[in-house]
Amino acid sequence: MQAAVTVTPARVPELLLGLAPVRPVFLWGAPGIGKSSLVREFAESLGLECVSLLGTQLAPEDLIGVPQIRDGRSVFCPPEAIARDEPYCLFLDELNAATPDVQKAFYSLILDRRIGSYQLPAGSIVIGAGNRATDNALARPIASALVNRLAHIHLEASPRDWLAWAAGHGIHPWILDHLTDRPDHLWSKPPKTEEPFSTPRSWHMLSDALYSFGEGLDEDTLRVLAHGTLTPTHATAFCGYVKIVRSRYGIDAVLKGEASWPHRVEDRDLLYYLADSFRGRLVKELPATREHMSANGRQTAYRAKSLLVQLAEISVEVAQTVIASDADGNPVLPAWFLVEAARDMPRLVEARR
Repeated sequence: MQAAVTVTPARVPELLLGLAPVRPVFLWGAPGIGKSSLVREFAESLGLECVSLLGTQLAPEDLIGVPQIRDGRSVFCPPEAIARDEPYCLFLDELNAATPDVQKAFYSLILDRRIGSYQLPAGSIVIGAGNRATDNALARPIASALVNRLAHIHLEASPRDWLAWAAGHGIHPWILDHLTDRPDHLWSKPPKTEEPFSTPRSWHMLSDALYSFGEGLDEDTLRVLAHGTLTPTHATAFCGYVKIVRSRYGIDAVLKGEASWPHRVEDRDLLYYLADSFRGRLVKELPATREHMSANGRQTAYRAKSLLVQLAEISVEVAQTVIASDADGNPVLPAWFLVEAARDMPRLVEARR
């Protein structure tokens, strides 16, 4: 299902509070952005127990129940997990990953809050959640009859919301500080191949691993952990950041001439991180045009070109990342600076082609 309007996690409790008591709701969103946690926390805020059913692990009889003979008639007895006396939150996770037969079994439960003769207690709420087909996740089409029985909310990842949550839930300070500087690394689009990718959930997993290994964590193990949970480029950047934290080796020292670009092969992740920080600093400090450029601006541009030359001498590939265009092919750095870079470093520009 395509999203016409998306909301951040901070808006979800407000929307659920108004919708869930009167209609069943379905949360759409990419894997790992916190749909399940939002539902559980919402149910807890209402004082309701959250009962989760995983669509991929259900068969129709798991919902309808097994038949019993009563007074010469068969009566279906719903499972204990559903048939409760007190109001609760029924969370149908991965509903759109369930088989068509299981989805059909949910119809009366979603629309009428009933299975056979069992009626959900007054005050109960029904919330479903699932990934989108565009996320390269397991997802089956939902029949129009089921789509029309639900109110739909499309969720998007929000670095601000997640960092606010993480600060109160013990996420490792390295991750908090890194994502504060690089909020764009919180989430990445799921890849088409089988490899880790960055999500709020994967950063949480990495946080747990960092705490588990403790202060004795070495660089090799850190790389294994980061590359085992994050998008490769984000993992490299995070490892570089940790090196900076441990060595107090930052981009400011390079810009001031107090330190040079790291040369060692084993410091390549640090070099990538510093180059990315260098690019971000240039985006902020270089003016859009050369006209009326201040003395500080001219000094920054001169120093930047000098540092770019030094970086290219170590690695043309890393230097390319500083002047590279964005994902849509649009220049990030000012055009005049790119022209001068092409004039002073033709081999660097040629390598980009």
